[in-house]
Amino acid sequence: MSDTAQKPRPQFKNISVPQILFAYRLPLAGKVSILHRASGALLFLALPVLIGLFAMSFTSEAGYNLISAATSYVIVKLILLAFIWGYLHHFCAGIRYLVLDLHIGMDKHSAQKSAGIVMGVSLGLTLVFALKLFGAW
Repeated sequence: MSDTAQKPRPQFKNISVPQILFAYRLPLAGKVSILHRASGALLFLALPVLIGLFAMSFTSEAGYNLISAATSYVIVKLILLAFIWGYLHHFCAGIRYLVLDLHIGMDKHSAQKSAGIVMGVSLGLTLVFALKLFGAW
C-alpha cells in the first residue's frame, strides 16, 4: 500500500464585485493598484470635458465668468475634488511604480510600506486642496 494521500483539488471561486468590495481582503498594494487604474480611467475619460472647460475659460471673459460662477456650487466643487484626487493619486502611484520598475522596494514589507505612503500622501494632498477649494484659506 502506498502512503500517498490524495491532495485536495484546488478550488477556484468566482468573485463578484460586491464580494470584492465587502468580503474579499486585498492587501493595500492591491488596492493602490486598482485605484491607480481607476484614477487613470477617470482622468482619461474626463479629459475632453476638462480641456473644453479650460479652453472656454481662456477664450473670453464671459466664458471665464461662467466657469467661475459654476464653481461656486458645492456639487461642482466635489466633482473637481474627485478630479484632483484622481490626478494626485495617479501621480503618486505612478512614482511608486517607476521606483518598483527600478527593482527598489520589491519585497513584501517595502511594497506594503510604499503603498501606505502613496495612500497617505495622495489623501493628504487631496485634503489640502479640498481646504483651499472650499475656502478654508
